[in-house]
This record gives sequence, C-alpha cells and structure tokens, in this order.
Amino acid sequence: MASINKRGFLCRRLCGWLVCITGLVLPVSGLPCISGAVYADEKHQPSDEGPPKSGSESAVSFVNDVVPVLTKFGCNTGVCHAKAGNGQNGFQLSLLGFEPQEDYEHLVKEGRGRRLFPASPENSLLLMKASGSIPHGGGKRLAPGDEGYQVLISWIQQGLRYDGDTAPALKSIDVRPARSSVPMNTEFQLSAIALYSDGTERDVTRLALYESNDKAMAEASGTGLVKILDVPGKVAVMVRYQGRVAVCNISVPLGAPVDVVPPSRNFIDDLVFANLKEIGVPPSPVCDDATFLRRVSLDIAGRLPTEEEAIAFFSSTDVDKRDQVIDTLLRSPEYADYFANKWTALLKNRRDDVSDTTSNFAFHAWVRDSMLSNKPYDQLVRELLAATGTVIGNPAVAWYKRVKEPKQQLEDVAQLFLGVRMQCAQCHHHPFERWSQDDYYSLAAFFSQVGRKPSATRGEDLIFHKRGVAGMANMKTGVVLKPAALGDAIPTIAPDEDPRLRLADWMSSPNNPFFAKSLVNRYWKHFFQRGLIEPEDDIRDTNPPTNPELLAALEKHFISSGFDLKELVRVITRSNSYQLSSAPNQYNIADQQNYSRYYPRRLQAEVLLDSIDYLTGFQTDFGNLPVGTRAIALPDNSYNNSTPFLKVFGRPESESVCECERVQSSSLAQSLHLVNAADIKSRLAKPGGRADQLAKADQPMEKRVAEVYMAAFSREPRADELKVALDYLAEIGVDGEGKPLDPQRASQENFQDLVWALINSKEFLFNH
Repeated sequence: MASINKRGFLCRRLCGWLVCITGLVLPVSGLPCISGAVYADEKHQPSDEGPPKSGSESAVSFVNDVVPVLTKFGCNTGVCHAKAGNGQNGFQLSLLGFEPQEDYEHLVKEGRGRRLFPASPENSLLLMKASGSIPHGGGKRLAPGDEGYQVLISWIQQGLRYDGDTAPALKSIDVRPARSSVPMNTEFQLSAIALYSDGTERDVTRLALYESNDKAMAEASGTGLVKILDVPGKVAVMVRYQGRVAVCNISVPLGAPVDVVPPSRNFIDDLVFANLKEIGVPPSPVCDDATFLRRVSLDIAGRLPTEEEAIAFFSSTDVDKRDQVIDTLLRSPEYADYFANKWTALLKNRRDDVSDTTSNFAFHAWVRDSMLSNKPYDQLVRELLAATGTVIGNPAVAWYKRVKEPKQQLEDVAQLFLGVRMQCAQCHHHPFERWSQDDYYSLAAFFSQVGRKPSATRGEDLIFHKRGVAGMANMKTGVVLKPAALGDAIPTIAPDEDPRLRLADWMSSPNNPFFAKSLVNRYWKHFFQRGLIEPEDDIRDTNPPTNPELLAALEKHFISSGFDLKELVRVITRSNSYQLSSAPNQYNIADQQNYSRYYPRRLQAEVLLDSIDYLTGFQTDFGNLPVGTRAIALPDNSYNNSTPFLKVFGRPESESVCECERVQSSSLAQSLHLVNAADIKSRLAKPGGRADQLAKADQPMEKRVAEVYMAAFSREPRADELKVALDYLAEIGVDGEGKPLDPQRASQENFQDLVWALINSKEFLFNH
C-alpha cells in the first residue's frame, strides 16, 4: 500500500488530482490512474494527506492562508461567488470564508475537478480567471507576481492540502495603533496582527480589509494606508480579517483656539465642550430667544409656537423662561401626539385592510397614552413584548399582528430596542460583529411559544403563551437552541413560564449594554439630527460613538431616572449644546459630528403640513377623523394615500423599524408641490384664511406684516424684509385684459403671495 500511495502522489503531481493527462475526468475514488495508483478511500485523498514538505518550503494552510486570499480579493463576497443561492456562474463559496470546509469542497471536488490543476498550477481555472488570462465576469483580481497569487500556486503545488482540523484557530486581531491623533490632510499606516490559538502572531496587514466609518473624514486603502481628509472630529477605521474585527479610533484635531464657550448647564455641556476643546473646534454662540422657541416647539411638540406664546415668551423677564417653555411643552398633548407618531411608525402600526382599523386606533391610543402619562420606557417595552389577550382588552398585542414570525420579532426587537442589526446572522456569522447563527436563533427562541387563535373581532387574533419548552432550530445545523440573550446566558425557563418576560427582564437590567444606550442615542439624533452612533440603530464595536463619554453619561442618567423619557428630553433640551446657534463660525462650518452648532434639518412631512395649515389658516380634513385633527396625530399610514402632501414629503408607510424609511431629503417633486400644487393654492386662497383676514384687517400694514412673520418664524421682520414686503403689498396688479384689479382683490392676492413666499423660504421649511 505504501508504494501505491507513493505512486498516487506522483500521479497527483504529474496529472492533476482528478483530471488525467488524457483529459478524461476520473472519479474521486476507486479507479486507477496512469501510474497504476488507486485512491481506495477518503483517508488517502490528497485533501487529507498532503505532500511531504521539501527543504525550507513551509506548508500552506488552506484555512489560514488560502481562504484569506479569497476574502481579500473579493471572491467570497455577497456580490460574487458567495451570492445567496448558488453563488455565481456555478461556483459557490461561503460568505467571507466563514465555512472553510464547504469552500474546500467547492474548490476541489466540484466542477469535475477542473478548477485546480496540480500538474501545472498556473493553468488552474481558478488562477487563470482571477488573473484575467481567460474571461472572468469579476474582472482581474490577481496578478502572477502578487503575494496572494503565489500563495495559491504553492497550495496547489503542495497537493491541495486541507488542514481545518489541525490549523491553529484565529482568536483575534490587533490593529496598531489602536488609537491615534492625526493632523488633517496627512497619511499614516496601520498594521494588523492576527493572534492564534497556539500563541503565535502573524502580520496580516496586506490580507486584512479596511473600511472607514466616515469616508468624508478618512479613506483607507487595501494595504492599511489611511488618508486623513480636511474634516475635524473623531473617525474609526474598521479592520477585518477572517471573521475577526478590530477598530482604530482616530482623533482629527482642527487645532483652532477654543477660548470662549457658552457656560455649562449640565453634564451634556461639560462633555460636548470638553470634546470641542480637545479637537480645537470653537462652538457657535447660544441662539436667540426667537430661534430657541421655534426650535424647541418643533422638536418637542411637532408644531410652530403660536403668536400668543411667542409674545408672552419674549416679554418674560424670568431667567429660567426657556426651562419653563420646555416643561410646558412636555406637559402638552402635542408632545404625546408627536412622539406617538414617531413610535407607532417604528412599531409598524400599518393599515393594509379595513379590518385593521380597530387595532390601528387602539394601538395608537395606547402608545399616545403611554407618552402622555410618561410611562417608564422599560415598562412600555415590557408591556409590548409580553402582551397577551386581544386588542380590545390589551391594545399592545396589535404589534404581534404585524410581526408574526419569531425571526421577524427578534430582528425588530434587536434593531429597535437594542440597536443591533441581526438580519445577517440568520444565514451566517455577522461580518462586522460577533453575533453568530446560534446567537440569532437563541434570541428568536424567546418568541417560540407565542400562540394565536381567532378572536371575536374580525381580523384580530388572541395572543397567548403556549406551554412547552422554548426553543428554536438553527436553520443550518438543525440544532434546537434554548433562549439566550446577546452575550448573556439565561437560566432554564420552565414550560409554564413565558420566555418573553425573561427577555424583558434582561433588556431592562441596568447592566444591559444595549437597551438604554440604544434609546438615548435614538433620542439624541431626534434633537441633534445626528446620533452619537450613526446609524442610530447600528450599535457595534466596529461603529464606535463620536463622543463615548457623553453616550455613557446619557445612558447612566437615563437608567438612574427610572427610564424617564420626559426627563431625557428635558436634560437634552436644557443644555446649551442643544441651544447653540445654527450659524457656523469660520472654524466649525465643516463640523458634522461634534455638535459645535445646531445642524438644521427639514421639517418632517406631518409637521410641515401642520405648519402650512397654521400659517395659512386652513384645516386639512382627514376623512373619518374629527375636525381639527393634526397630521402628527394620525393613527396609521392609510392617510398617506388620501393626502398627497404626506406621500410627496416622505411620511413612512410603517413597513420597517428603521428611521431611514422616513424620507428627509428634498426632491424636485417637493419643490414643485410647494410652488404650484392645487392644495397649496387652495390653502392660500381660503375664504377666511390668514391672507384673506390680513387683506381685510383694519390695521397698519406694518402690523399685518409683523403678524405673518411672527406666525411663520416666531420673530418680527427685519427692516429690509419689512421694506420689501410693504413695497410689494402696495402694488396694484392687473387682470387678463390689463385693467387694474379691484384694490380689495389686489390686496388679497398680494397677501397670498407674501404667505406663499414665506412657505417656500428655507427658514420656514427647516428647523434651525
């Protein structure tokens, strides 16, 4: 047998393992080759045995050498041969090399053995396509002189050795430096060091993958050379190598003197201004009263302040009048309307059929009442997750109507309440995180005992806990996994105990690393336009916060307050950091992440519609809802179709737990709608509306102009604005025949034009 094995090895080196020099394809085992060798069983296959090592030549590891090359050059990405389904053009690899055993099978034993040619490695189909020698849909990935090319050549020459059971396991990678302060417009080199289970280290800088989390601040090349651009702040570069990730945190100082900062009003200011001093970015001054009143009213109550509120605020001499306004807004029903609108959209309170009406209204009312009564956030989430009964008796069960499957339930809960995106882990190890398929199905197991049966209300189910052992089978391995939290074990759950209660206990624990952090980051983005972690629902080690100390302090404050949502809003809006002017200075104009100024943002669709209604004196009719219902109080998405304005300006359809479903960017359709849409014209020309009343008012023209400016901007017109407005209002237009208009009609049209011009101004369309 020894001689047969020796002759078999000679055959592999001369003929190729599965393809004989005659061109005939040989089976995997049992048939003779020209040398007379017989591969009698699997343990004599070249995949297990490998050639003897000659001289100083080191053995190439499939797991630790070959797979990293395939990953580095993009062969096993989702858009190439790791595409879901059957890969690409009949060749399939596991995503990012997470399953090396499968990759070996696909490379060596599929395709009738044509992909690899040990007798002449450079003529292997794998290398000829990758090097562009023959047509390849993925283009040229390797050149013959590349290090990766030589690794593949050596591995093929050495007999296609597989070492999955013996190769040292990759434990982690280190990026060096892990933290650095780097001047703008400079470059520096990262190095990546792989640490293995046998205690060895290896420099994998050229094989690792690099990605900046903010490409406007830093760019990373394929070899780890980082180019710092001209935007100051904090940026991270993720380094990924074979399922392990590390992060280099980089501070990019501007270096300008920060001699004057507004006084600190709470811990938020302490940490924001300390960061600005560290990177040398001077903040803008605190905004004036008019800007603050309009900003905070829009951010807390989703509406413009009334003229009466503005006049009372400006006339007050109380030193804490801004704090008083915040408290008044938090007590208002508009606060509950506005934040219920936010949460019901994220919780998918969507109407697809007329039978959904009962649950839609009941669920919206439950969320609104929770906001109004300031129900602690942990209690709200607990009532939602562990809901049982019917929508009539317990409206929170309506969530289970839209999110029916355990896998969808876990994904929505993880993304919305934990800030963790688990979707990738359903099929494979998360490429940027530590979560595996087992983590995914263990979390889904908390929802495996949710039962449902028809109730007396048409289209509605009774939700209940089914007795039994909770568990969920891993789709790939078939192993049934018990409920387990992310990174934490859960004690055994009795068959008569609802697993969802255990999940709620874990989530609301003060030691939970995700729950409070996710919420404060989400609310921070609501008030500052940008989260401390961005996107706000993608919390992971490889996506660090721009101000970690501030995020930790907000999290601690929120937990110590008893998960008090109103207190979180209060502490944010009372800070001078929130009250900074949006006008940039010469140093912070490029700042987009350090909160050195307020970042203006376009009004949301519902808020903008309500604001236009208020300014024009019009009331939008929402069908079956009471007269006077505002757009921010709509219970579900069904009103988007009946009110084209909401659809054009991006009101979400409540199909996703991602805030990104709400469209905040501008478009040509929006501009045309504001300029010339019929519903805008009807609002302007409404009998008894604001333009009509101003035209008929027995007041000085200056006072009438001041009224419309106060309604739109919470301020009086500047001298130049007043002059332009008065000059225009004094003009007498002509009709189609060129005859002067009746003065009353001319005045009405002129005031309509003035209101139209204010609606189309950036100052009106944006919260600033």
